[in-house]
Amino acid sequence: MPQPDLGNAVASAIERSVLPSVVARGGGLRVVAVEGGVVTLEARGSPGATLPILSRLDAQLRAAVPGITRVHVVEPGGPSPPGARGEGLAERICRILDTEINPMIAAHRGRVALVDVDQGWVRIRLEGGCQGCSLAEVTVRQGIEPLLRARLPEMVGLVDVTDHESGTEPFFSPAKR
Repeated sequence: MPQPDLGNAVASAIERSVLPSVVARGGGLRVVAVEGGVVTLEARGSPGATLPILSRLDAQLRAAVPGITRVHVVEPGGPSPPGARGEGLAERICRILDTEINPMIAAHRGRVALVDVDQGWVRIRLEGGCQGCSLAEVTVRQGIEPLLRARLPEMVGLVDVTDHESGTEPFFSPAKR
């Protein structure tokens, strides 16, 4: 459960800053827990409502609520973040993809897979509805990359190695753009 004072401060900061934008895009946010400076939020509705603003949300909550060190977003009923002690960069990336990013884009029949990590460069592949989607670049550059950079300061860059031309069922076809 959220710590009463911090939980209320986080909820208030969300309501003032990003909640109207999230709601307007068909989503919602709820404070699930505030423990040890880590805020866990539950994101509901369209992944396009929350995913693109995660890095902004993280920065705004850290600035508005002293003591907040990290913001973790889960799907409704999703797990709390496991500890990252002893995990290498690839394991931490996979954990973030599996717990924070993939649950949100699953609503669009999509998934992100880690292909490789080399000298801080992260290579990912978009699958399912994300492969060939006309908004894939937006998802990568405005959603996935800022979130990974905020969580993984040792990350040098992100490369999408998806063969988008061979996507058979993109969520948004190029014609819908």
